[in-house]
Amino acid sequence: MRAPACCNRLQRMGKPDVYSWRPSPQLKAELEEAAQAKRKSVAQLLEEIAREWLERFSERGGNDHERQRRIRETALKSVGAIHGNDPRRAERSHSGLRTRISLQHAP
Repeated sequence: MRAPACCNRLQRMGKPDVYSWRPSPQLKAELEEAAQAKRKSVAQLLEEIAREWLERFSERGGNDHERQRRIRETALKSVGAIHGNDPRRAERSHSGLRTRISLQHAP
């Protein structure tokens, strides 16, 4: 069975995805009022709002490479940040840990 011609036509035109959500009655009224004031449909207004938000988000967050660089930079600040008076602490930690474990599990 074939789909009606109107459906095929819409598919070929690349119909956009539809998102559905339920705003509060107050928010819905405010959106409708703002859309009317800008002489746009609510859908056009929402698309404009979403695009502006995404632009601000990308400006603030930068691209993924930049975000990853900042994460690594922040993480590296804590690498080697354990302070103590024993310069051979890392070398001795193995034997100290083994001693504590054997004491805890001794009969």
